[in-house]
Amino acid sequence: MIDIDWLNALAGLLVGIIVGITGVGGGSLMSPILILLFGVAPTTAVGTDLWFAAVTKTAGSIVHHRQESADVRIVGWLCLGSIPAALLTLLFLFASGSHQVKHGLVVTMLGGMLVITSAATLFRRQLVTAMIDVDDEARAKRFVRWQPALTVLAGAVLGTLVTLTSVGAGALGATMLLMLYPLRLTARKLVGTDIMHAVPLTLVAGLGYLVAGAVDLHLLAMLLIGSIPGIVLGARLTMWLNETFVQRALAVILFLTGLKLLLS
Repeated sequence: MIDIDWLNALAGLLVGIIVGITGVGGGSLMSPILILLFGVAPTTAVGTDLWFAAVTKTAGSIVHHRQESADVRIVGWLCLGSIPAALLTLLFLFASGSHQVKHGLVVTMLGGMLVITSAATLFRRQLVTAMIDVDDEARAKRFVRWQPALTVLAGAVLGTLVTLTSVGAGALGATMLLMLYPLRLTARKLVGTDIMHAVPLTLVAGLGYLVAGAVDLHLLAMLLIGSIPGIVLGARLTMWLNETFVQRALAVILFLTGLKLLLS
C-alpha cells in the first residue's frame, strides 16, 4: 500500500511541474486535488493551499525584486485593495454560519473560480488585444488616469476571491494586470508583479486560516517536498514542450474540475 504522505508529495510534484511550465495553476489545481482526491475538508484545503502558495512564491518574489522585474507601485495599489478585502473576507468566513455552510460556500466558490480561471487562461490573448486596440486618444488618457483606482478595485476582487478559494492570484491576477496595463508591463514584469503581490495576499489570508485551525502543516510540508523540485523540472521542460498547448490543456482541466465541484 502506498503511503499517503508520498501521494501528497507526488501531487505537489505534478502541480509544481505545471506551474514551472505555464506560470499558473498552483492554487487552481492544488485545492481541487486535496478536496476531490484526498478528501481534505474544503476550508483546510484552501488554508493549506494558501500557505503552499505563500512559501513557493516568496522565493520567486525575492528573485524578481533583485532583478527589478516587478512594478512595485502597481503591487502597492493592488495591496491597498486586496489586504483589507482579505481581512474582511476572513472575518465573514469564520464568523458566520456552521462548518457545513462554510464548506458548501467554499466548494461552490472554488468551482466557479476554476471555470472563470479556465476562461482567463484560454482567452487571455484576445482580452489583451481588445484592451490595446484603443483608437480614441481622449478615452485612452481617461483610462490612464483611472488606472490606480481600477488597480485597487482589482486588488479588492482578488483579495476576496483568493481568500475564499485560494484561486485567482496567478492566472486571474495576471489577466487583470494585462487588461489594466497592456503596454506598461512587459512579460517579465507581468510575472514578477503578479508573484510579488501574491505573497502578502496569501500570507495574510493564510494567517487567518492558521489562527482558525484550518491549516494542515504536515500536509503542507509533504506538498512542498514535491513542488520545489517540480517547479525546477517544469522550468526545464519549457525548452521542449509547447507552452500554448499546455495552457489549453490546463484550461480544459480547470473547466472540467470546476464543473465537477459545482455539481458535487
